[in-house]
Amino acid sequence: MAEIVHDYFAPGWRDRPLDCVCGWQGDSRYMAMELHDEVTDYACPQCANLLLIVSHPSLEQVRQAAAEGNEEARQQLAIVEEALQRFPQDPDP
Repeated sequence: MAEIVHDYFAPGWRDRPLDCVCGWQGDSRYMAMELHDEVTDYACPQCANLLLIVSHPSLEQVRQAAAEGNEEARQQLAIVEEALQRFPQDPDP
């Protein structure tokens, strides 16, 4: 069964080694990644068994992590805020 990471900004999930039933062992950097709207899936590079599911952070989670000093969140927040300034959201679609 795949491990689920609900907090994208939780430390260590990228580096934690996972074991696959096929015998492969490694961390997310060596897995096959598939991006979806709400999550990113990570699968074993040998047998494609799903090993890790990471939830994408909401804007509020990015803001909170940035306020707590998370450098990755600060970088993401700067990108998002720039995009929101350049492409304002229509409040009444």
